[in-house]
Order: sequence, then C-alpha cells, then structure tokens
Amino acid sequence: MNATVHNFLSLDLMPLAAGLFAAITCGLLGNFLVLRKLSLMGDAISHSVLPGLVVAFLISGLRSPLPMFLGAAIAGIGTVILVEFVKKVGRVESGAAMGVVFSILFALGVLLIERASARHIDLDADCVLHGQLETLFWFPPKDWGQVLTWDTLRQMPRQVVWLFVMAVAAAAFVTLLFKELRIAAFDADLATTQGFNAGFLHYLLMIFVAAATVASFEAVGSILVIAMLICPAATARMLTDRLRPQIMWSVALAMVGGVVGYVSASAIPAAFGADSVNAAGMMTVVAGAMFGLAVLASPRHGVIARIVRLRRLSGSVAMEDVLAALFRLGESEQIAVTMQALTAALPGCEVERGLVLAEGRGLVRRGDRIILTTTGDAAARDLVRRHRLWESYLVTEAGVAADHVHPTAERLEHLSVGLESGILPVVDPHGKRIPPRGR
Repeated sequence: MNATVHNFLSLDLMPLAAGLFAAITCGLLGNFLVLRKLSLMGDAISHSVLPGLVVAFLISGLRSPLPMFLGAAIAGIGTVILVEFVKKVGRVESGAAMGVVFSILFALGVLLIERASARHIDLDADCVLHGQLETLFWFPPKDWGQVLTWDTLRQMPRQVVWLFVMAVAAAAFVTLLFKELRIAAFDADLATTQGFNAGFLHYLLMIFVAAATVASFEAVGSILVIAMLICPAATARMLTDRLRPQIMWSVALAMVGGVVGYVSASAIPAAFGADSVNAAGMMTVVAGAMFGLAVLASPRHGVIARIVRLRRLSGSVAMEDVLAALFRLGESEQIAVTMQALTAALPGCEVERGLVLAEGRGLVRRGDRIILTTTGDAAARDLVRRHRLWESYLVTEAGVAADHVHPTAERLEHLSVGLESGILPVVDPHGKRIPPRGR
C-alpha cells in the first residue's frame, strides 16, 4: 500500500464514510416526510431530541449509544405527540405546531446542559450543529492483507459503525414496509381500512428519524441531518412522480452530495488559497445546490420546463385564435381577409406568431389575403363549434347572462373536449349558427 492510499484511508475514508452513511439514512427516511408534508418534522426532531439526550445521560451517567438512543427515541415520540396536541388544541397548522414544539424543547435541552450537572459532557454547539467529521481518524496497517481483519475493523470510529448500522436499518425498514409506508404516505385513512395501523407507522418512522439524528449528532451534526432529510427527497420529487424511482434518486443524490461536499470542503478553499471549511456544512451546501438546480432544470417540474410549456401553450392558443377569427371573418362574407383585418379582429393577440405556427402546420396560406386550407377550415370550424356550444351551455345550464359568456367561452374553446351529448342547439345565444360537426 503506497503512502497516498494509506493517508486517504487514515484521514479521509472515515469522515467520508460517516457523511455518506448519514446522508443515505436521512435520504431514505426523508422521502416519507416530504410526501406527508412533514419536512419540518425532521428539523423539529433533530432539535427536540437534545433534552432526551441530556436526560438519558443524567439518568444513566453514560454516553454509550443505547441510553442515548432510548432517550432520543422517547424525545422524538414525545415531539410527535406534542405536535399533534398543539395542532388540535391550539387549532394551528402543522408547521406552526412543529415550530413551537421544537423551539421550546431545544431551549429546554440547552438549559439542561447549562444548568444541570451535565455541563461537562461533550455535547456543545459545535458538536450538535456542525458535527466533528474532521476528527474521525483510522490507522489501518499498511499491508492490504491485514486491513480487513477483525482486529483492524474494530478500531474504526464508533460513530461510523453506528451510522452504518443506521443506514442498514433504515434500508431494511423502507424495504420491508414499503407497501405500508407508501399507502400511509398518500392516504393514512386508506392504510387503516386495509389493516395497516397508520398511526403506528407514523410513530415508527419518527423513531427512525430520531435514531438517525442521534447517530449523526456527534459525527455530522444536526445541520447536515436536517438538510439530508429534506433536500435529496425534495430534489428527487422534482425528477419523478413515482415513489420507487424517487427513493432511488434520493439515495443517489444523497451519495453525490456527500462525496462532492466532502471533496469540495477542502478543494474549493484550497483553490483560492484559503483553509478548508466544515465538511458537513459543505455537504449541506451541495445538497441545497442540487435542489436549486432541480428547481430550475427538472424536465417536468422545473422552472425552465414550465416556461417552455407555457410558451408552447400560448403559441397554440394564439394559433387557434387566428384560425377561429379567420373562420368568423369568412362567415361575415368578408372576402379579403388581410393582416390588418385579422389584427383588428384579435386585439391583444399574438397574431403574427399564431399565423407563423398555423402556416407551418399547413392550416393557412398567406398571399394578398389570408385563407384557411381544407385542414385549417376543419380545425377552425371545430373551434367555433366548441365556443358556441359553451356559450349555449353557460346560458342555459349555468344561468350566465348572454352578454357575459363570450370571454369565458373564449377560454373554454381551447379545451380538447366539448359538449356533444344530448340534444344540441342549432344557434348560440347571440343567434349565430353553430357549425355542424365534421362539415
């Protein structure tokens, strides 16, 4: 084993592994928080488990993982119960209830640390908020044959071991109860009617969130936990509408955020001649940056995609408005439909754009005058038919005055479905003939 590899294993492997395991655990569990609109619950639990940790230490006098986990689990369940209580009794929305509960419990935890005999425990602000990734070391032997021996592996930092256990437990939890979690996430009442106790699943999920928070406190800190509970799942939600791919995406994004963030914590400042920054904080920044990129560039839900869709829709509406106007001008026996006449008939419409699109699809021909092709005439006839049927419906069925229906019908005519059932009127409320279908 050369010196470079040995240095990586000694100095970088354990911090990187801790960050990855924490990110994977939180990325898995965060999907069900995001789907149930409980993203703030991860923040609430990560803060409110602090008094549970302190009380567990005061009772047991130990900082071993078992009493810490029990204290945090009890605090996590208590947080969920208190949130539900505040929401129902105080009649406030869930976000406000979670904000009130975690603020009070976090303040209580800080007070216990400051005032009780737990002052000497290693649970200061840096540990709770930022973590201590950079302090995780491992000194494996330089002989590859001895690296994977039990004596060597058991020298790994306990934080990494517990985070690995939590990652495996979270993966098993999501895999074994995937069907139940999926139904409960979308419809808790349906889950209960099918024999799944939605309340029990909710509390079980909160226990896992609390356990992930406790396992991550000392190594990566609560900031990374909060970010990884929300960002990978929210980013994955922007990329797919199906739960199984969303979970896979969230895990992949959590891993990318962990690796890129850890490397960037030292590489980016070094490029500017500065000292390294906190690795957990940089992982959080990368996770947030990926979410921001997904918000902008997601192929379905991103801002750019929505702008493109709206642009296409506005073009389609402009083209259909042009076709309908040409048909109506033809009905009025105006032989020469010029650009000036069309613009006058469509104030505020993107007439030129609509004409270009219609001409490109072979629906109109432009010369000295603008005329509809055979295909364009059929499309225009269908549009005008839908418009006048909607006007008739709004007057006869919705009770709208005849002189108020045109603007509404003008929007509804662009829908792909019309009103074709029953006995249809021959003329609209204004006395204009409704074009027959297919003629």
